[in-house]
Amino acid sequence: MGLGKLRLSSFSLFVILLCQLSFSAYQMGDHPCHLKRDYSLTYRKEGDLVIGGFFSLFLKTSIYVDKLSFRIPPVWTSADSKYMIKHYQHFLIFQFAVHEINKDPHLLPNITLGYQLFSNFHSNKLALENSLIWLSGMGPTIPNYNCELQHKSVAVIGGMSSTLSMAMATMLGLYKVPQVTYGPFDLLLADNVQYPYVYQMGSRESTLHLTVIKLMLHFGWTWIGLVISDNMRGEQFFNNLKEEMTRNGMCLAFVERVPKKINLEHDESIKLFSRIIASSSNVIFIYGDTDSLFEFSILVNDFYLNGKLLITTSYWDFSIDVTKEMNHFHGTLIISQIKREIPGFTDFLRSVKPTVNTEDIFLKSFWEITYYCRLSKKGTVELLHYVCPEMDLVEGVYSSDFEKTIMDLSYNIYNGIYLLAHAFHQLLESDPKATSEFGKNPVLSWKLHHFLRCVNPDLDDKDELCGYAARMADERYDILNFKIFPDYIAKQVKVGEVIHHGKELNIHEEDVDWPEDFGQTPSSTCSASCGPGFRKTLQEGQPICCFDCTLCPEGEISNQSDTEQCLKCPEDQYPSKEKDRCLPKTVTYLAYEETLGMALAAVALSLSLLTTLVLGIFVMHRDTPIVKANNRSLSYTLLTSLTLCFLSSLLFIGRPTPATCLLRQTTFAIVFTVTIASILAKTITMVLAFRATKQVSKLRRLMGTRVSYFLIFICTLIQMCLCGIWLGTYPPFLEKDTHSEFSFIVIQCNEGSLVTFYCVLGYMGFLSLVSFTLAFLARKLPDTFNEAKYLTFSMMVFCSVWISFLPAYQSTKRKAMVAMEIFSILVSGAGILTCIFVPKCYVIFLRSDRNTLSLLKSKANP
Repeated sequence: MGLGKLRLSSFSLFVILLCQLSFSAYQMGDHPCHLKRDYSLTYRKEGDLVIGGFFSLFLKTSIYVDKLSFRIPPVWTSADSKYMIKHYQHFLIFQFAVHEINKDPHLLPNITLGYQLFSNFHSNKLALENSLIWLSGMGPTIPNYNCELQHKSVAVIGGMSSTLSMAMATMLGLYKVPQVTYGPFDLLLADNVQYPYVYQMGSRESTLHLTVIKLMLHFGWTWIGLVISDNMRGEQFFNNLKEEMTRNGMCLAFVERVPKKINLEHDESIKLFSRIIASSSNVIFIYGDTDSLFEFSILVNDFYLNGKLLITTSYWDFSIDVTKEMNHFHGTLIISQIKREIPGFTDFLRSVKPTVNTEDIFLKSFWEITYYCRLSKKGTVELLHYVCPEMDLVEGVYSSDFEKTIMDLSYNIYNGIYLLAHAFHQLLESDPKATSEFGKNPVLSWKLHHFLRCVNPDLDDKDELCGYAARMADERYDILNFKIFPDYIAKQVKVGEVIHHGKELNIHEEDVDWPEDFGQTPSSTCSASCGPGFRKTLQEGQPICCFDCTLCPEGEISNQSDTEQCLKCPEDQYPSKEKDRCLPKTVTYLAYEETLGMALAAVALSLSLLTTLVLGIFVMHRDTPIVKANNRSLSYTLLTSLTLCFLSSLLFIGRPTPATCLLRQTTFAIVFTVTIASILAKTITMVLAFRATKQVSKLRRLMGTRVSYFLIFICTLIQMCLCGIWLGTYPPFLEKDTHSEFSFIVIQCNEGSLVTFYCVLGYMGFLSLVSFTLAFLARKLPDTFNEAKYLTFSMMVFCSVWISFLPAYQSTKRKAMVAMEIFSILVSGAGILTCIFVPKCYVIFLRSDRNTLSLLKSKANP
């Protein structure tokens, strides 16, 4: 690909022009232009094929540049050995993978892999400079000049972050050098036009946001803060996480984007940290890599996030400064891809000793810095005279300085070495002559690109993968807990895992050490959870996680926490007092077993027995004048109907059935009609008898028994017709009233057609009103046994009771309504019995002197 087709930055063009001018000056005999740094460490091991390794061991800090910086001489800044020392594992895993491949007789037979290791001090400028050194060979760093030995160098592994990878790709891409990055996947590096020779070993993390959601759901965290790096990776993760959180009813308390450069002395950094501290969220998820959040980790170390639980990924290495106090991060949860065991790596570490690998300057620096000792007269730590002990890495390295378990980036390096090895293998199988031409024709290394695209970088999968798009994220994640043990030994302890294929989260909470600010599992919610019996009411203008708890309305319950809607109980159940469950309603009706039903039934039976007794008295004294004078046949009929009236009230007591619902109102109406009709017949008979005595007219013929019974029959027939219409159109029916009583199901009889029901009552009222009127007009008739007064009082009681019954019947419900009707039947019947027949019984038993025929004749003929 020509230079015209590459989209190079202005900085890249400047570097190229500078290098070309420098090389021209070198050819003309002027002062040679080459780059030389005292801290540009490199370690090379020869082989038939040489792979370059660009890693970040120490840190070269940069100075903030402003307008005032140009007024003073530039300040030289050296590399700081205190930082990023734990990443020495990247060098070791690189060397181990090469050593392992060289021992494999099948992968690359008759070919030995070599390597050249660089430390770019996590600096973009030095990464670019080391790329130029690697391209120039073993001699001075001269642009566009390659040492003959350098032709063996066919590929590069490097780029702990995307910015480092881009800086390297700017230079290496000009020469089509295959570059395998081991840092997190970045969409910018996936641009095939701008970075066509870059192959990313990092995964896309397509399910990382789902892992965060699972963790939040498990602990009930619905209100979290989010700190992301201010780049495309951070924005993509934010969008994915926000969408999934909305789907699960969770909210973000804040979203802070951390710029790559933070001026720790500027007010803006203080404001950034203050917003995080002031948040009501107790859980903060931090997403980014070591490069993008390095200065933020220093900020966290300096100010301390009090009362906050941090969750992050293994790509943000907050422990890169081993000299800082790490207690701030105790309890932090780390989401990491499953750490797979690499067989033989521990044994390899036992063979790594500075006395054996004397040329490995990185091992020497790491060893002296770790133990603060010296291996030679001129050691890394020159102020001490303590001689380093004889031991290997497994025995001697402090756990806080070196991770013996394989980290994510280390595993990517391991896979990257094997990716290149398999590409070499495929290239040599397709072109056997390539073996002899390596080192002579650098163009052959360009052929690796085809095989890098079609070799599966994941050794566990056997399917061929063509196209070098980054692999999808591993469907399994480890949940690690960062713990500070005594003697300040830091460890990442596995406490759980997430398997997305099975949608499982397995976590051992008893193994988790929470931050010291939390005595137990921390909670993080905007509003306290609404317990059963309450529903969530959203606060106006606030996220859905911020709400008030409102008691469920009457008749509704919520049996779960944080429900948005209360539920109505089934018709046969009612809410408990706490409104957290539904209780079965009690079936109720006016039963014989309860006090009211028992009392009413006893009164009804007593009155019916009393009426029967009165009927017996009248039968026994049927020949006495007082019984004869008041039409004893009508008296018998009246007493019999009264007895049935009292007994008809028993149909209203007990569990209603369809049969009792049909019979009780109609039976009551008919027998009471007979009673009223009998009273009406007695009243008419009495009036006609008086008129016949005075005027001796034909009215005497109307005093016969047949006429009276005919009148009773006609009145009763009319009532029976009304009841027949009622039963034929809309009859009473059995129903269960589940709404009137809060905790009861009332078994009752619905009257059906209320119009017909009131017509039946109105007809009885009409008959009683006629009887009352006639009796009232005849109350002063001069007859010894004139019962007009008694009939008047009885009808007055009857009308008063039933006139009072109508509004009371409308205002009462359920059992009270039934009891009211029974009470009206008994009182009205008792009033008739008392007013008409008690005076006669009084005369029969106590005033027998007045129950004589002579007295009757004397009163009849004054």
